[in-house]
Amino acid sequence: MAVDTSSQSVAKAAGDNVARGRRRGTGTSRGPLRRSLSTHWYAWAMIAPVVVVIGVIIGYPLVRGIYLSLTDANERNVARSIGVNEIPATYEFVGLDNYVDALSGDQFLSTLGWTLVWTVACVSVTFGLGLVLANMLNRKIAGRSLYRLLLILPWAVPGFVSVFAWRFLYDERRGLLNQILAGGGLDALPWLNDPTWAKFSVIAVNVWLGVPFMMVALLGGLQSIPGELYEAAEMDGASAWQRFRHITMPGLRSVSTTVILLSTIWTFNMFPVIFLLTRGGPGEATQILVTQAYKFSFEISPRDFAQSSTWGVLILVLLMVFAAVYRRVLRKQGEVW
Repeated sequence: MAVDTSSQSVAKAAGDNVARGRRRGTGTSRGPLRRSLSTHWYAWAMIAPVVVVIGVIIGYPLVRGIYLSLTDANERNVARSIGVNEIPATYEFVGLDNYVDALSGDQFLSTLGWTLVWTVACVSVTFGLGLVLANMLNRKIAGRSLYRLLLILPWAVPGFVSVFAWRFLYDERRGLLNQILAGGGLDALPWLNDPTWAKFSVIAVNVWLGVPFMMVALLGGLQSIPGELYEAAEMDGASAWQRFRHITMPGLRSVSTTVILLSTIWTFNMFPVIFLLTRGGPGEATQILVTQAYKFSFEISPRDFAQSSTWGVLILVLLMVFAAVYRRVLRKQGEVW
């Protein structure tokens, strides 16, 4: 009987403690969001202004773009001012007609095909060259600091300056590349005037711009791999290829997955290289999705804001799908991302 009374007292005390914890906001009934807010309220207060500003800068254009993609808005029916006269908007809601027209037309699919080729080619070559250069600079060689500085230099130069420099090099009559070919007795190449050569040219420029970032990121990953692993593998008789395959690549997996994702998103939307180098030409040979969306809004007449917004939303959806699939593949491989 005494044992039962003691058990009841312990149970009652435990219940009182839980009830007091819930009243004080420390019990298990609180959700994770409320616990986070109460524990890290100062951090939330500090980042709140930034979140609000980013929400306004990104959120409003995004919502506005989605809305315009569901209308027939163009240069002739949007609200505008002519002198002192205010002309109201007359565009109408058309639902998903713009998406149906874009996805069922040849222009979007052909542009998407080249955009995918452009993205895969640039990311693959950039990653390969970055990995080779990172491995070279991770060794103790004379002048390593100078080599690092020279290889990072393209990253330090503004992108539009680099593109204009390459455009001068590609000039068919006065460009340095064709002068070198002429010095070797070879004919000049139409670097930016032939569809095939123009595609190779824009890929080369984008790779040149992207290699420094890839190299620096992978070099940091290489330096984080313990040297004892290489020493132990070498003592066990592992070849250079075996050390690279079983130590270097697994050690770089977390860094590689991140830089490949970022490089893919950046390259998919790489507007400056295409626009400043070829403006999507010759013809539409090098036009990617983002430059075509720009063309709808600023180059054709009448400017088609609805179609441009539709392409912008489709670009966003494609990148979100890619990120989701990429994340799922990594989770199946045991990577946390």
